[in-house]
Amino acid sequence: MTHQQPQLDLSPKVSDEVRKTTCYMCACRCGINVHMKDGKVAYIEGNRDHPVNRGVLCAKGSAGIMQHNAPSRLRAPLKRVGPRGSGEFEEITWDEALQIATDWLAPIRAENPEKLAFFTGRDQSQSFTSFWAQNFGTPNYAAHGGFCSVNMAAAGIYTMGGAFWEFGQPDWDHTKLFMLFGVAEDHDSNPIKMGIGKIKARGARVIGVNPIRTGYNAVADDWVGITPGTDGLFILALVHELMKAGKIDLDYLARYTNAPCLVIDNPGGADHGLLLRDDEGRELVIDKTTGELTPFDTQGVRPDLTGRSVRNGRTCHTVMSKMAETYLDPQFSPDAVADRCGIKAAKIRAIAAEIARVAFDEAIELDRAWTDFRGEKHSTMTGRPVSFHAMRGISAHANGFQTCRALHVLQIILGSVETPGGFRFKPPYPKPATAHPRPHVGVNPGAPLNGPHLGFVQGPQDLALKDDGSPARIDKAFTWENPMSAHGLMHMVISNAHAGDPYKIDTLFLYMANMSWNSSMNTKGVMEMLTDTDETGDYVIPRIIYSDAYSSEMVAYADLILPDTTYLERHDCISLLDRPICEADAAADAIRWPVVEPDRDVRGFQSVLCDLGARLNLPGFTNDDGSAKYADYADYMVNHERRPGIGPLAGWRAGDGADAPEGSGRGESRPDQLQRYIDNGGFWIKHLPEAAAYYKPWNSTYQDWAVETGFYDSPKPYLFQLYVEPLRRFQLAAEGHGDRQPPDHLRHRIKAAMDPLPIWYDTDQTGNDGFTVHALTQRPMAMYHSWGTQNAWLRQLHGRNPLYVPTRLMRDHNLTDGDWVRVTSPHGAITVPVMEMAALNENTVWTWNAIGKRKGAWALDKDAPEATRGFLLNHLIHELLPERGDGQRWANSDPVTGQAAWFDLKVRLEKTTAPAESRPAFPPIASPVGTGPDSLAWKVGE
Repeated sequence: MTHQQPQLDLSPKVSDEVRKTTCYMCACRCGINVHMKDGKVAYIEGNRDHPVNRGVLCAKGSAGIMQHNAPSRLRAPLKRVGPRGSGEFEEITWDEALQIATDWLAPIRAENPEKLAFFTGRDQSQSFTSFWAQNFGTPNYAAHGGFCSVNMAAAGIYTMGGAFWEFGQPDWDHTKLFMLFGVAEDHDSNPIKMGIGKIKARGARVIGVNPIRTGYNAVADDWVGITPGTDGLFILALVHELMKAGKIDLDYLARYTNAPCLVIDNPGGADHGLLLRDDEGRELVIDKTTGELTPFDTQGVRPDLTGRSVRNGRTCHTVMSKMAETYLDPQFSPDAVADRCGIKAAKIRAIAAEIARVAFDEAIELDRAWTDFRGEKHSTMTGRPVSFHAMRGISAHANGFQTCRALHVLQIILGSVETPGGFRFKPPYPKPATAHPRPHVGVNPGAPLNGPHLGFVQGPQDLALKDDGSPARIDKAFTWENPMSAHGLMHMVISNAHAGDPYKIDTLFLYMANMSWNSSMNTKGVMEMLTDTDETGDYVIPRIIYSDAYSSEMVAYADLILPDTTYLERHDCISLLDRPICEADAAADAIRWPVVEPDRDVRGFQSVLCDLGARLNLPGFTNDDGSAKYADYADYMVNHERRPGIGPLAGWRAGDGADAPEGSGRGESRPDQLQRYIDNGGFWIKHLPEAAAYYKPWNSTYQDWAVETGFYDSPKPYLFQLYVEPLRRFQLAAEGHGDRQPPDHLRHRIKAAMDPLPIWYDTDQTGNDGFTVHALTQRPMAMYHSWGTQNAWLRQLHGRNPLYVPTRLMRDHNLTDGDWVRVTSPHGAITVPVMEMAALNENTVWTWNAIGKRKGAWALDKDAPEATRGFLLNHLIHELLPERGDGQRWANSDPVTGQAAWFDLKVRLEKTTAPAESRPAFPPIASPVGTGPDSLAWKVGE
């Protein structure tokens, strides 16, 4: 019998044209090739020339075609015509929408700009949105970092001038031991996958520290299933063991950190615990050669790590001495911490020994000469090939700031930051906290704010307080409740505005922030706050403007909708002024551009802000004659200057005398700048000189290169801050020193939490009430925030989310896969299906984040699994902690930065009868885009 082969075209025409841009399916900002057929998107692949992903693309990136074509896309500006929450809107024109917005906002700006609260989600254009808010004059601006990762960012910048992820990366080419702490799969996924593949190929070891063994932890050589919230204690036990064994880099500590700097010992005095400085404010050390007090940056100085001095009757000891006294204490020994961490003492010792062995017995040396900031020449670069990476898992706890600092200190004492094989900063980092602005809240009607909203406080004098001591910001950022809240407190905005505490607002303006669902604690309560009315029948929050590309849960609660484009239809700027795409060996930035034009009446939100800024006569958006300064966001990207010669885009600027991108950084912008980016694949890159690749904070070649490239205007070498003096300044205020004093009820907390050396404290507020099981969420690699679970391709990977329960708890509660449990917290309860997971901390349950959807949202069918079996843990979490009996309702946040403590949640479980669908179940909301088709199928081109 003749076998009949099907006739297949094995080489179909993929596309008519390839347009290169930047992905927006997560925060990696990978380069993509968008294949076009007949003017439509046919296929998306990775760009092999792009510095971030080198052609690698994950499921999210490939599924961007479905995000672009999602049925949930908003189609035109909308004005609410029914009650808030009903989803009843009418379509209006853009002129009408912008006129409404102008009519609402103009009186606020003229009379009291603080009545506008403008907060954005993961929009990736925060330098622009903050510029708009600053020109409006409101102090109430921030982005999503306050409920995501501010502990990591702030701890890193205060300690060493940068942190993980967008601030830096492991030295993948030389690392021999890589440790991850609390990293979910969606964070920096393609670069980490590539990096882990590279180091494993040459035999390097990976240790994953996470209560949950998925993703990166699943491919680790060693998994440490730690008890949630105890990472800081485990890290300090490692510090204890390394210091006890003498396995710390003393030369590195003496040269490049404030370990040899002297701390004043003057109990009861206003300078007790501050660093000893000269008349010019420079930290003083004892020179080993002369025995004299000397500024730390003196040429030829050899700082003494163990010296002491008596000055003006005050004894001074080095930071190193204080560290030894603190961390060699038996309270940090493996035996003392093992039970709380859920890690055997022998295991802790073994990990410490492995770190020490690799760092010191397998040290590497590169034959590269360099000169440090003291003018000393070095013929080689010594490497400690141990690197670390961490993210939200250790950050989203009420002890997260100090835990993140502890991890940075662990890296530093090994000498593995900015050395071969260790952690490396990505330009424009490193930058010390003192190089960043301090927060500004100077409000003047009809005028811009007196400076940037967000920044890094150096003491009580920088707090955002009014003359009467009350908070100047609606979220209470930079107050005694959370002094170092560098990213604001987005999770507190709605509840504070509803309570009128510290004052009432008129308009809440949100962008890409799904605050009525997965981006809020106390989800049901937030929905009630958004719809609550006062005694006159008016809404307590009078007006809500919202911009999004999709019909999310938040849309139903807005009064005015400004529909955004998809990422393939817009201009975007991934800027060096913001969070750029740099790699450790290069500065880089990127753009998005409209590879297709919208087929709906929608506009890119940033262009809308340019238009609105001109209508409101904001100084940064209007010319002297009152005309609009920028036609749209693309015009802003090219022609805006933050300071002379420095704009949103660093590439192909005039004045460098060369067409090559390597010659750019500063100078006037060129009219064809965007086209040059497009021609180059959507990105610009400038590589470091080889001599500048390591030791960046102290390397004179790097410092000069950074000035040339526009990061700062003069070299700014600095010491790593093992001892963070601004924290001590707040403690001194709590002890009664200084003109600006905290409320009495906060004094003890400030003194306890704001230790200048990293500490650990328990965050368990509810264990004594029977809520003893830890409950966590994490995002899967195929999802990002709530965007992915409307995506027809990605839904096939994660269409529902069981509660994963460890084997012990499954047995204790007589559970099998598919059973249902009622999960209760001090705040609420949910009823959800379970699935057993063995590779899980034995007292922890968890689920995927943001899979659950409200019926009616995202154009999903009312019976979609995301709406019937999917669920959120958010219903169990309140923005305030349970009553303590002290008359205070404390924020469920880190006391230093105000980061939302999502991962401190404690629950109890009980088996229950399976309901028809997961609980709580809310009534469906009407969607302005209706419900999508039962199936999505189309063919692009022939």
